[in-house]
Amino acid sequence: QVQVVESGGGVVQAGGSLRLSCTVSGLRFDDYAMGWFRQAPGKEREGVSCISWRSVSTAYADSVKGRFTISRDNANNTLYLQMNSLKPEDTAIYYCAANTYYTDCKAYDLRLGRERFGYWGQGTQVTVSS
Repeated sequence: QVQVVESGGGVVQAGGSLRLSCTVSGLRFDDYAMGWFRQAPGKEREGVSCISWRSVSTAYADSVKGRFTISRDNANNTLYLQMNSLKPEDTAIYYCAANTYYTDCKAYDLRLGRERFGYWGQGTQVTVSS
C-alpha cells in the first residue's frame, strides 16, 4: 500500500519561509519523479514544482520561480519544498504526488496533474498572513 504523507505546513508572515516535507512508503521512491501541487480556496489545483527521479530535472510554476526550491533525499524516501519570500497568495493546501507516468520532470507535467501523478497525499495547509 502506497502512503504519501506531507508535513511542515503552518502559519507564517509574508516574507517568511517554510520547508515542506513529504515521506513516501510502499513504493521504490527513487524510481519515481515527484511533484508538489497546491489548491487555494475557491481555485483549481495548480502545479508548483516537480523533480525527476535522480534530481537531474526540475520545473517550477512561474509564480514561485526564484522563491521555491524542490529537492529530494532518495536514501530517506523524502521530498522537500523550501519556500522563501512567502506571499499571501501562496496560501493553499499543498500536496505531494508521485509521477506514475515516467521518471522525468517537465514543465507541462505540472499542468497535467493527475494525468501524470497517480499517488497523492492528503495535503498540508500553508497560510501566509499579510
